[in-house]
Amino acid sequence: MKKLLIAVLILTGSAFAQFGLKQDHVKIKSYLSFDKVYPASEVKLAVKVNIEDTWHINSNKPYEDYLIPSELNIDTTYFKLTNTVYPKPHDFKFDFSENALSVYQGEIYIGALIETSKEIEPGEYKLIVTLDYQACNDKSCLAPTSVQDTLTVVVADMQSVINEINQDIFKNIDLSYSALSGGSMDDDNFISSTLEGSGLFLGLLFVFLGGLALNLTPCVYPLIPITIGYFGGQSEGSTGKLFLMGLLFLIGMAVTYSIIGVVTALTGSVFGGLLQNTFVILGIVLIFLILSLSMFGVYEFKLPDSWVQKAGGAKQGYYGAFFMGLTMGIVAAPCIGPFVIGLVTYVAAKGDPYLGFLLFFVLAVGLGFPYLLLAVFSGKIKNLPRAGEWMDGVKHIFGFILIGMAIYFLLPLLPDSFSGYVLPAYMVFIALWLLFIEKLANRVKGFRIFKIAFSLLILAIAIYAFIPEEKNSVDWKPYAEGVIPEKTETSGVIIDFYADWCIPCKELDVYTFSDSKVIEASKNFYTFKADMTKSLSDEVEALRNKYKIVGVPTVLILDSEGKEVKRITGFVNADEFYKIIKDVNR
Repeated sequence: MKKLLIAVLILTGSAFAQFGLKQDHVKIKSYLSFDKVYPASEVKLAVKVNIEDTWHINSNKPYEDYLIPSELNIDTTYFKLTNTVYPKPHDFKFDFSENALSVYQGEIYIGALIETSKEIEPGEYKLIVTLDYQACNDKSCLAPTSVQDTLTVVVADMQSVINEINQDIFKNIDLSYSALSGGSMDDDNFISSTLEGSGLFLGLLFVFLGGLALNLTPCVYPLIPITIGYFGGQSEGSTGKLFLMGLLFLIGMAVTYSIIGVVTALTGSVFGGLLQNTFVILGIVLIFLILSLSMFGVYEFKLPDSWVQKAGGAKQGYYGAFFMGLTMGIVAAPCIGPFVIGLVTYVAAKGDPYLGFLLFFVLAVGLGFPYLLLAVFSGKIKNLPRAGEWMDGVKHIFGFILIGMAIYFLLPLLPDSFSGYVLPAYMVFIALWLLFIEKLANRVKGFRIFKIAFSLLILAIAIYAFIPEEKNSVDWKPYAEGVIPEKTETSGVIIDFYADWCIPCKELDVYTFSDSKVIEASKNFYTFKADMTKSLSDEVEALRNKYKIVGVPTVLILDSEGKEVKRITGFVNADEFYKIIKDVNR
């Protein structure tokens, strides 16, 4: 009986349509998430559907198989609908139906992912969006019909800058990009998809674990001896005091790191770019020097007495721990890696500073959590038996390490002609000082053995650094505007975006680009190095905008047609890099 009734209603609607009854009860308006799209990439589509009052359309999954579902389609050769997200329908009981029906009413949003063909050429294309539906009111149903909207899609080459648009529309749709094989933003898509698909708690847990993982990056290694050195120098501290100092250190790092992350994400600048501001570098150098002086007994961190009284007897070192944490946040900033690049991209896309601050704060808490444990562990050093003169000797060694870190951050400001020799020369000075001039605690046999071994180790490293070596590497040429041809007779183009302050960039040079297999395979490519060291300059800013560089290291692999086939962020070993480039244009 129900089927018969619905059939009669449909036939009645068809008859009305033939006699000229207008079916304009549903209107649609379509939106894209980017102003341009790349070939072989994805773009989000949003369709705002307005259904006239007193009318409804069936949901995309009606309860009965004889009902006509609402369905979104696109009609074009170069675009493919890969995922469609329909809104949650409502159940309503109508006069013509014995049971409730699953329908849409009022204003709804339908979202979809559109994949662009890798064969598509740059230019403008018409994208016809069609919504198939059947409209009904409480008394009758019209014949199944469709409504269309036409969008202009601008397909850009891989060197063009793409901007996100219509964010207010896409906030109404729970839709995430997929991880396209061979795409240029796989890591970013994974981060975005994970955060989009998780609740706030799970998302923050994921970010916290990512922060913990950042401790495996080389930029963070120097923080370990610095942390142990600073907290180990608080010789009068109890375990409770050291825990509180470590907590303040962690909070200081989290505050700095989250502020840097949010500002960087919202402005789109290279993460870690603050390290190219001369005043920032000099400030960091000064802080390391000030911290080193405390290791030599020149002063001790202590709050003003009036503050101490108001704080109920707060002890020395608390302010210093927080202040040092603020500095360490900047030191850790260059080690972005794929995870933080993805997080930066996600925060920038959301455009929500509160969410950005929360995510980066939790990320920095994960990054700094091990150093809370190191702060407490450093107390065990002070609890070794027969503490005395040898402890001052340990503090002096840590003071020398802090000065070495100050020199390291000063290197980008020094002339290239001798900057490579400054740190090795300082290491020679430390070794000779500790071996022949520093007499403190030489009567303690264990400490004397440690000091001699430590001195010989850094002396050997310094001498090795002075020895000139023949470096086998990819035949890089300096990148300049206009040096990359639109089409090449080779396999393609490799562009390595690097900075002098970027430790993972140096790892790529030493371990990846020096490999014989990589060198041989790279001969089939044009190979360029793009210097992003002075990231605040106009030239680097233009380069960053042109290639959408969020952080360094970034390595772009372009095919012979000039299309981006792979974007590498962070360190990859030689075998992985070789596999990537040998498959290009196969």
